[in-house]
Amino acid sequence: MNEERVLALAGLYQACALVQQLANQGRCDETAMDAGIASVFRIDAPSVVGVYGNIASVRLGLRTLVSQLDESGDDMSVTRMAMTVMRLERSLSGRPELLDRLQQGIRAAQRQAEHFGQSSSQVTARLAELYASTLSTLRPRVMVNGNPQHLQQSATVEKVRSNLLSAVRSAVLWRQLGGRQWQLLLFRKQCSMLARGLLTGSTLGGR
Repeated sequence: MNEERVLALAGLYQACALVQQLANQGRCDETAMDAGIASVFRIDAPSVVGVYGNIASVRLGLRTLVSQLDESGDDMSVTRMAMTVMRLERSLSGRPELLDRLQQGIRAAQRQAEHFGQSSSQVTARLAELYASTLSTLRPRVMVNGNPQHLQQSATVEKVRSNLLSAVRSAVLWRQLGGRQWQLLLFRKQCSMLARGLLTGSTLGGR
């Protein structure tokens, strides 16, 4: 386990935590969501940190990762969702035609982002539609549980799907860096320690 893998994992956990916030509260940390959406468009970033902009952008993910790894909370739903996203990403990697459609859709959404702004509802709707037409057709499906009142709002559903697309982006990165699910069990303490170190560094240095 190394810092780069932990950052990719933090990106994944952050996106899943945002999905949970939206499902339960109907809103989420917009700054963290913006960082996740930006990562979807940064296909050719020069470094792992570059994918997210900076380490501070995944602070919520690092905090969530630490609490889930240390099992300091009873609610492990973020970890369960992250594991499902990892399996979904594996399904996607075996479907080159779907991967191609996804990449084309991201490029089209990027042009829209340049026109309307990355945080615009048009871009969120486009990414949500892309998730629904590609990743939603694969197994396993990511099940999102929460307050039905919020999950019936189309704007909330669009944000949920956009964040799930960002979660898959981080899962791709995690696997590209050699990350595997079993490492989370085997290197749980090491992973938590690295996440704590990154969290402290980002708080002190504003990295």
